[in-house]
Amino acid sequence: MASTLPITATPFYSTHVVRKRRAGRMPIGEILVGMGALSSADLAKALAIQTREEARLGNILINHAMVSEQDLYSAMSLQYGTDRIDLPDMPPDPRLSTAISAEFCITHGLIPWRNFGGATVIATSNPHQFDKIEAELPDTLKPVIMAIASEHDIQNAIIQTYAADLIEKAEHKTPSTESCRTWNPDRMARLTLAACLVFLSCVLVAPTQSFSALTVWAVFTLVLGTGLKLITAINQFLFQKRKTTQSGPQIETTIARLPVVSIMVPLFKEKEIASHLIRRLKRLNYPKELLDICLVTEADDHITQDTLKHTHLPQWVRTIKVPKGNVRTKPRAMNFALDFCRGSIIGVYDAEDAPHPDQIHTVVERFHNRGQDVACLQGILDFYNVRTNWLSRCFTVEYATWFRVFLPGLARLGFVVPLGGTTLFFRRNALERLGGWDAHNVTEDADLGIRLARHGYKTEVIDTVTEEEANCRALPWVKQRSRWLKGFAITWAVHMRNPVKLWQDLGFKRFLGIQILLIGTFSQFLLAPLLWSFWLIPFDIPHPLRGAMADEVFLALGALFLLSEVITISVGVFAVARKKHRFLSLWVPTMHFYFPLGALASYKAFYELMTRPFYWDKTTHGVFSRTETEETDRSSA
Repeated sequence: MASTLPITATPFYSTHVVRKRRAGRMPIGEILVGMGALSSADLAKALAIQTREEARLGNILINHAMVSEQDLYSAMSLQYGTDRIDLPDMPPDPRLSTAISAEFCITHGLIPWRNFGGATVIATSNPHQFDKIEAELPDTLKPVIMAIASEHDIQNAIIQTYAADLIEKAEHKTPSTESCRTWNPDRMARLTLAACLVFLSCVLVAPTQSFSALTVWAVFTLVLGTGLKLITAINQFLFQKRKTTQSGPQIETTIARLPVVSIMVPLFKEKEIASHLIRRLKRLNYPKELLDICLVTEADDHITQDTLKHTHLPQWVRTIKVPKGNVRTKPRAMNFALDFCRGSIIGVYDAEDAPHPDQIHTVVERFHNRGQDVACLQGILDFYNVRTNWLSRCFTVEYATWFRVFLPGLARLGFVVPLGGTTLFFRRNALERLGGWDAHNVTEDADLGIRLARHGYKTEVIDTVTEEEANCRALPWVKQRSRWLKGFAITWAVHMRNPVKLWQDLGFKRFLGIQILLIGTFSQFLLAPLLWSFWLIPFDIPHPLRGAMADEVFLALGALFLLSEVITISVGVFAVARKKHRFLSLWVPTMHFYFPLGALASYKAFYELMTRPFYWDKTTHGVFSRTETEETDRSSA
């Protein structure tokens, strides 16, 4: 078995000797069998699996517990007649990093290590590709000698060596024309203050006209928002009806070689959910050697780091530590981790998610059956703590309406789909072509949905469910919703920098949909108290517009508000009509008392737009815990 040379050791094997040994190398499987580390039966089984999957033999052997990682890399060292390097104990010489880019190192799984005897030792976890890669290395590094190191150690060495470059790339991955990073909060604050002063002046000079103008805008956005909700609900109702009447035997799709799927799980200050998360991910029945679960953590987040140290991670789960940068947001962390993902499909889960066991198979099959223009799949979110309290019930009704009615309807009607932050899956090539996520946008998901549409890609909503923890406390709810509303406003401002170009990219229908979804939603929450004031009139309480509008206008407004409530309740009842949540139908009318929290959130969002536009107000997870039995029952339902 090849040894690991210390720093003071004599130079590595000469290039001539190494090349000679490579020329007649034995297959890695035979070496492992000869070492006694692998049985012939397991080798045959692993090779059979490899014919059906886009997986490396080493990953299959390790993830099926046929060999240890130690034995695999030892065999690899013997196979190529070179030595192993322990990178944590013997880190690379940082001076060599100037000769080669971080992107090249990540792509090929290597890093320049040290100079020995006039040659540069290159540590790699992919020795089978080294001959081809060697020709692409810069002359300043040549001659080169190959050495073996583990994939995990090389990843960490690259992060440590190229931290500054990788941070810069993660924060500026999205083109500046499509990013909010040029947002100037000081200028925004001045403009907003000026607008507020002008409005107050108008109120003092012409209070009735000012109140009327706001009312007209609030009613206008209410009509558009309610109308869009209604047509998506009708579309979803008709779709389900057709699906029921046309149901027949399912045709199974055969995929010749299953792809590798990378799933990023951003974690920040998580001390309650690590063990639950791993247990839930273990239930995914996709081949583990094709699962690349990346737990994305901040390097200075000691709470999460300590939690993970005490959590046993399977071989198919790894951590990626993101160095500190200028902003601390989920999209920045995901941009950083994206380069280190192995899969051709990229997924995103939240820390508290419990995906359905068949979910990855469903995603792979849908991508296989669709053209390359379908670049994103959005799953359905549901909750496992529905009955915790009134707020969790209302939260579940709202999400059922959004994910089971509104988003599927938008997708089928050809509107832009504002993505949710989890249970998202992308074709990697499309995601990279767009420049990943906007690292400064606190609703990077909705923004990415718009950018996908602007670049000609499609998003589909798939009928696979991920359960997570419903926000069941008022203050965290307001914090979470304020971040969403702030992000909606920023996203609208970014894409409306050039309204004509936005119109040209999307067409009239989708352009209008963006206005309703983003600025319309923000306006509705911000001006909600103004609309609620009209409910004072039936109680004969004085109203500012009582003398300025004819009785017929007030009656029309009353009818409109009543119709809006009827539509909202009807759509909500339709959304929870499935057996699991049917009991929530009785709670749908109470949503009228749920949305005032959104008004509070909008004022917080409005303030932060001027003061802290990139501040990420984290939602605390792990408040609700459920038993192992509950998790098993629900995941199999």
